[in-house]
Amino acid sequence: MKQFMQEKTESRPVGGVLWEPTAERAASSQMAQFRAAMAAQHGIEFDSPAALHAWSIADREAFWRGVISDSGLLVDGAGEDATALENGDAMPGARWFPDARLNFAENLLHAGAPRDDDAPAIVFMGEQGGRQQYTHRELREDVAKLASALAADGVGVGTRVAAFIPNIPQATIAMLAVTSLGGVWSSCSPDFGVEGVSDRFGQIEPEVLFTANGYHYAGKTHASMPTICALAERLPSVRRIVAIDHVASDLPPVDPAIMDRLSSWQQYLDDAPARPLTFERLPFDHPLYILYSSGTTGKPKCIVHGAGGTLLQHVKEHRLHADVRPGDRVFFFTTCGWMMWNWLVSGLASGATLMLFDGSPFHPDGNVLWRYAESEKFTQFGTSAKYIDACNKAGMAPGRDHDLDSLRLVMSTGSTLSPESFDYVYESIKSDVCLSSMSGGTDIVSCFVLGHPELPVRRGELQAYGLGLDIAAFDADGRALPAGSTGELVCQQAFPCMPSGFFGDDDGSRYKAAYFERFDNVWCHGDWVTPTETGGLVIHGRSDATLNPGGVRIGTAEIYRQVESLSEIAEAIVIGQRWDSDTRVVLFVRLSPGASLDEALEKTIRTRIRKGASPRHVPAVILAVDDIPRTRSGKIVELAVAKVVNGDAVDNVGALANAEALELFRDREELSAS
Repeated sequence: MKQFMQEKTESRPVGGVLWEPTAERAASSQMAQFRAAMAAQHGIEFDSPAALHAWSIADREAFWRGVISDSGLLVDGAGEDATALENGDAMPGARWFPDARLNFAENLLHAGAPRDDDAPAIVFMGEQGGRQQYTHRELREDVAKLASALAADGVGVGTRVAAFIPNIPQATIAMLAVTSLGGVWSSCSPDFGVEGVSDRFGQIEPEVLFTANGYHYAGKTHASMPTICALAERLPSVRRIVAIDHVASDLPPVDPAIMDRLSSWQQYLDDAPARPLTFERLPFDHPLYILYSSGTTGKPKCIVHGAGGTLLQHVKEHRLHADVRPGDRVFFFTTCGWMMWNWLVSGLASGATLMLFDGSPFHPDGNVLWRYAESEKFTQFGTSAKYIDACNKAGMAPGRDHDLDSLRLVMSTGSTLSPESFDYVYESIKSDVCLSSMSGGTDIVSCFVLGHPELPVRRGELQAYGLGLDIAAFDADGRALPAGSTGELVCQQAFPCMPSGFFGDDDGSRYKAAYFERFDNVWCHGDWVTPTETGGLVIHGRSDATLNPGGVRIGTAEIYRQVESLSEIAEAIVIGQRWDSDTRVVLFVRLSPGASLDEALEKTIRTRIRKGASPRHVPAVILAVDDIPRTRSGKIVELAVAKVVNGDAVDNVGALANAEALELFRDREELSAS
């Protein structure tokens, strides 16, 4: 096993280099090979990664054509003579490859050549163990059977199909079958309650609903069918429910009222008429996915993503930024309710094996994912920033306890990865790994900023802007800021993975208001960021959660970095409370076992924030709480807590995984003005 430890990095500043690829590793990356191919094709010398990025936005049509041709994607009407971009100066309004046609599932099942072999396409491990594998042949056969059953059931172009399902292989199979027919896929995880699911699926009115009879989490078996029975009453559009027997334990009986709509997965496949697997090639921007905003400020927005833009963006990110190669074993810890599931399954288009997991990452202990990584020889390991921080707080040393020699890339997203977590990866996971802190989201079902296999990893920084994305930080007047200045993250030119719009937003007004009202004809993403001199980015948090005490804007991530580095603090949430015609900073902390928020710890917290951030960041009040509310994808909800503290209504508590935690913040005597 290779050495995993480095010298301690506490003294290293933000921006200090923690890792860089060898010249041989950088040169052999697919990013370097793509750069050379584009240089040869266009007669341009790209002497650096920055030069390639500059070209990718200066000649974005040629760049995206290059992604299609270099990746071997099956797209009709996207050649050199075809129109790549129509109405390209308009956001919204630009159309990419208006004459092209493709099928998303065909490209995932093709991966350079039709895959019908016995190499693994999907490997699954559940919380309770029990490895399951699908070869490419088996995957293709089951997709064909399911597509046949769905076609016989009336599913076709534009049919909306939903899934209330754990991250099991059948979810991927169902998505591929639906999209092979030109249907539209939407999913959420089975830990959602009835209200949360109906708030999402009720808006899009699906005709078919996939589910499992239950799921495992934290050592417990949870039945899903009672929720499905309740949903069936609220979703009259659903005429077929297909249920997978995933858990084998005593479960509540199914309501007879839904039996006429209910089919078992296996029986549904067995009864499918004989039909070859075919792929409906459709316009480039044909709807593929419907994803949902968190819904913490109202009903979730139903974000429609087109097939072509999603495919191009994911293939670019996988092949070039994550250096995913045929035969790689790519893992991301996600549920079917987080856009990282959609991102992960696209790995098939790059010839990767999908490594799936469903359950708690801390059952029976915190090493379950690392054991999986060791036994299956992961090449790319993706997870949330919170998981990495939790491993650090637990004192785990995966690189010491597990053979991670095959691992080339660690990916982190969901929230800002702290500088201390950067240190932890290199000290306790693996010293020779590219750490890619990524940021984008459901809005674009991908990333604006992410990793780069040719560049160094710098402490606390996201490595690079995504190719083809004209990213900048704007001031309040819509002017691009120089490196070192802080402002709103924007994209100044149209890009293929912009949403098609919001479902049900017929005049496009809600879509335009969400991203284009702040700055005319510019995508405003809602992150508060600082571009760096070296071409990376530091993210300070969501700009709508940015604190403004005394008129000075403060990013919440700057406070979290200081507070959560303390061993006494398990996690924290910081909000602005309206106070004396201004705003004051209030910090809530969930303490580690055995810790107490006494005067000494409060002083330590304030000192750490003052020295590590600034006196402006020091909270006026620090309070302990037993729990912190979060969305079902694990993101803490600063806005919802701020509303409770300020006496405002929280519109949609059903979007939260632990809505009861909001009551811990309500009517706190310590926050009273009296």
